[in-house]
Amino acid sequence: MTEGAPPSPWVLAGPILRQCTPSRLVCWLAVSAPVSLRIRIDSGESSLREQVLVPGDPGCRMLSAGTHLHYLLIDLRFDVPLPQDCWIGYTVALQPLTEGDHTWLEHADWAPGLCYPGRPTPGFVLSSRIHSLLHGSCRKPHHVGGDGLIEADRLLERLLAQAAPQTGQLPPKDGEEAPPAWPSVLMMTGDQVYADDVAGPMLHAIHQVIARLGLPDEPLAGGELTGADSAQALYRHPAGFYRRETLLPRHARNYALIEVLFGGVEKPVFTTDSAHNHLISLGEVLAMYLLVWSPALWSQIDLSPPASLDADVLERYRSECGVIQDFVAGLPAVRRLFAHLPTAMIFDDHDITDDWNLSREWEEVAYGHPFSRRVIGNAVFGYLINQAWGNQPDAFDAQLLEQAQVSLDSPGTAVHDALIERLLCFESWHYTWPTQPPLVVVDTRTHRWRSESAARQPSGLMNWESLTDLQQTLKGLPAVLLVSPTPIFGVKLIESIQRVFSWFGQSLLVDAENWMAHPGSGHAILNIFRHPKTPQHFVVLSGDVHYSFVYDVELRGRVRGPDIWQISSSGLRNTFPPRLLDVLDRANRWLYSPRSPLNWLTRRRHLRVIPRKPDGIAHGRRLLNGSGIGLVELDMEGVPWRIRQLLCDGQNVSFSRREAESRWD
Repeated sequence: MTEGAPPSPWVLAGPILRQCTPSRLVCWLAVSAPVSLRIRIDSGESSLREQVLVPGDPGCRMLSAGTHLHYLLIDLRFDVPLPQDCWIGYTVALQPLTEGDHTWLEHADWAPGLCYPGRPTPGFVLSSRIHSLLHGSCRKPHHVGGDGLIEADRLLERLLAQAAPQTGQLPPKDGEEAPPAWPSVLMMTGDQVYADDVAGPMLHAIHQVIARLGLPDEPLAGGELTGADSAQALYRHPAGFYRRETLLPRHARNYALIEVLFGGVEKPVFTTDSAHNHLISLGEVLAMYLLVWSPALWSQIDLSPPASLDADVLERYRSECGVIQDFVAGLPAVRRLFAHLPTAMIFDDHDITDDWNLSREWEEVAYGHPFSRRVIGNAVFGYLINQAWGNQPDAFDAQLLEQAQVSLDSPGTAVHDALIERLLCFESWHYTWPTQPPLVVVDTRTHRWRSESAARQPSGLMNWESLTDLQQTLKGLPAVLLVSPTPIFGVKLIESIQRVFSWFGQSLLVDAENWMAHPGSGHAILNIFRHPKTPQHFVVLSGDVHYSFVYDVELRGRVRGPDIWQISSSGLRNTFPPRLLDVLDRANRWLYSPRSPLNWLTRRRHLRVIPRKPDGIAHGRRLLNGSGIGLVELDMEGVPWRIRQLLCDGQNVSFSRREAESRWD
């Protein structure tokens, strides 16, 4: 490290490739000091492309969150397009913005493990057509069982070891086993972080990062009655570890706030961990992203139990510590993966808080108190910086980013609250990437169709206006990759259980968030599929549920609708309670089999659903439980010809269509 270097690594996280096209390269980087950038791109042409950028230049925006935390939002445009379907190497060098120091720090200086064996630089491929993609959701650091992003990294290493990346791969002949094409995109379909479910050691690490990077203190609105009127007071508070729900002020208006925001309610079907270490301050949210995406800061973290920790939670802390250390060991692979694949992201509830906007009552309670409004707003602010900007930089104008910078300079002020208000009303979290087929990512969290008659009834996942806009986006496309964080076509038994609980006004008990839980949004999305100008091939990518499954869906009527593949991959680092999932899976197959009277009595949508069985799994099982990542391979028409789940135990599980088990729904 050069003289005058900050006490932390130069690069805290990244580079993460985001939206990449022949005419545009978007990249995200977190650094510990202001720097100049030198980006070189080697596409095998006669000469290298090189750009030197200083923060403030066109194509290089910097947001400073603390003394030693600065985000570089890189958005390069090319008059001469980059070539497609070939390997493009690139390097990112840094030069400190200090007088007399003109040393360029290459990636070997700040991330020596960033390249794959035999490759001198990181690189990427711009595919003219998507033949292969990776997707997954739900990555909880303290879950035992491996990390799907590490499996994705291993796949890339194997593909590079075999030969130059193959950008196109047609279905093989019978009996042949063909390697996949180089993935065109990594689609992360929600719960990239768990802001509402944080292990004690992770929270302890977060507080050390906040201090090391010099993130400013934050006054906490509405927390003055609890002894935690600022972020620093919160970190020192006796209830700051494992008992944060006790810090919420109590009065008539927020009687349900603990239940709604901190998950204190029991859930008899869909059990979740309680969220007693819920992230609260903006600094905690920003530090969390650095720690789950990069190994850079972990060498400076001491995970010894805090002295203030009570004896009754000390054993839990030590148990979680071993799992977190296992998680950290895989972060170099995760960082390498992000540097090689264009990565698209969309939030789901745990990126913000459990059951986010599930019902009108939830919204009225959670947004009705300044403390909980700040908690939610800080998580959305963190999502903007770390995830949303790279999805669609054009959606965030200079004025919004200026407001973000002022808020980072003085969190907890009126400007910060005004930004939160703006972000909570923001209408452009959804986006489309101009791939072939197009990648259309919908926002199922902030465009909700709220029930006007019953506040406790679950809201529709998208309102009429956003569904109408979606229909316009889809019109005329021959095929589409549609990303819905929650499956559009789910497990019928589980949806029936959710419907019963919702009827009794208890939608929170069973996470009643499925497309068909609200008649308006359910019928509207089906009508979009039936539109005469809709795509003929829909590949629906989803996550959320903590198990993986595949359905082929046909819409029947006077005119046959499009072919739909509902592909759910969840979780990257999470699973469903095994015994409960086994019971639900078996019961669903018995109660809703093709010949079951119950299945005929509950037909309502004129759908033919053909399940796919995960090969090599227990007889009859349709729901696959295990941490991993989904791999989907498409033919020239955008039709999936092979669908697999790469599990962390080394299994590559294919899903085989079971025509004889199709049912009418």
